[in-house]
Amino acid sequence: MIVYNVTVKVEESIAGDWLKWLFDEHIPAIMNTGCFNAYKVVRLLEVDDSEGPTYAIQYNAESKADYNRYVELHAPLMQQKSFDKWGGGFIAFRSVMEVVENR
Repeated sequence: MIVYNVTVKVEESIAGDWLKWLFDEHIPAIMNTGCFNAYKVVRLLEVDDSEGPTYAIQYNAESKADYNRYVELHAPLMQQKSFDKWGGGFIAFRSVMEVVENR
């Protein structure tokens, strides 16, 4: 299994609206691509929240091919929609991981 992790630091002034948008629009759009079969949203603890909260959104793909399909066909549009909606109100970085063991 592949985990596509997006870590996002959101400005305090938009944090509530951003989180609502994440759950109501962004995650459903990503899940509707058919590239992922599950997701998890967590808030980072023990980090500097003075400028706003930090979240990690983890999407699970059955295979690297499913993840690659997302990157090639959907990621640019999803990222552009985020910037169009929120401008510079957030900073994001992405990582990709392979699950070695899951109990």
